[in-house]
Amino acid sequence: MGALTLFLIAGEPSGDRLGAALMAGLVDLSPGVQFAGIGGPMMQAQGLDSLFPMEELSVMGLVEVLPKYFALKRRIAQAAQAVLASGAQALITIDSPDFCLRVAAIVKAARPDFPVIHYVAPSVWAWRPGRAAKMARVVDHVLALLPFEPPLMTAAGMSCDFVGHPVVAETLATEAEAETMRGHGPLILALPGSRKGEVSRLAPVLGQVVAQIKAVHPDARVALPTVRGVAGLVQDLTADWAIPPRIIQDAPTKRAAFAAADVAIAASGTVSLELAANGCPMVIAYDMNPLTLWLMRRAALIDTVTLVNLVSDTRVVPEFIGPDCRAGLIAPAVLRLLAEQGASQRDAMRLTMQRLGQGGAPPGQRAAESVLAFLGARG
Repeated sequence: MGALTLFLIAGEPSGDRLGAALMAGLVDLSPGVQFAGIGGPMMQAQGLDSLFPMEELSVMGLVEVLPKYFALKRRIAQAAQAVLASGAQALITIDSPDFCLRVAAIVKAARPDFPVIHYVAPSVWAWRPGRAAKMARVVDHVLALLPFEPPLMTAAGMSCDFVGHPVVAETLATEAEAETMRGHGPLILALPGSRKGEVSRLAPVLGQVVAQIKAVHPDARVALPTVRGVAGLVQDLTADWAIPPRIIQDAPTKRAAFAAADVAIAASGTVSLELAANGCPMVIAYDMNPLTLWLMRRAALIDTVTLVNLVSDTRVVPEFIGPDCRAGLIAPAVLRLLAEQGASQRDAMRLTMQRLGQGGAPPGQRAAESVLAFLGARG
């Protein structure tokens, strides 16, 4: 057999990052490896010639997907045909299950023995546990980001390795960079989310929290890292805050703010892991449509939405979800964390990072080792 050829598919910027690190690891461990597939700028920088622009796949939600349904169906068929014609020894799909697993299903229907590896396990521990068994029909091996996921995948009939979470390999600010963000009063990090709906719901509540913090800490400052797509909305919604926030869009200043902040009020999501990596104490606040919340609570298998609580197996990060997402409840929790300087969360944040692979080989390299070991075992 000639050089190893792998077909990779990523559909989101986060998947592009994972894919690029995996490709770098594979080049390191298997010189001469060839790549085909679909990816973004980071995977292309590692030598991937993308079949079509990855951005076509980055559509969220039913309303957004419907107008693009037929175009996506065509892209699914095109990707599957490209896999089968590529001469690749395996297909590696990265997150984006709606697209990726449909491609995998067509490939498996044509060639049942064709190895399929999926990077990022579905969160079956949180809701819809049946997804693992469904995935096992078209996936052979899983690369998991969380340490408690492999037993859930193997129970469904796939092999699985925990390869570490990408947060452990992210660049942190130096002490000197963090110092540029520090000042006289406490620095509050406000993180109202990256989608318009999230920001619209959360920003007014955070504004009220900020006013209550100012009453106790008149010298407090607020930093608000955001993304380009919602920066204008953030500017409008924070114009009347009692402490005008410093709105940050560039990555180096964002890193410095995360490192320097005394406490964060954040929307639910992987941002809690970024905060833990920086040792920044946090309060999680999230509001959503009442019907969505009711459906989620009925379907949920866990009593917390915060990954720091789940990975550390503690419940030290306070959460204010749905009807509890009110300034009168959130502000006292923030003030408590400021008073104790986050002592109650420090051990849980350290343990979280340890359990996610901090101090070990980088996740991209571990993922590459897992891919090669799996393919080697199949002969």
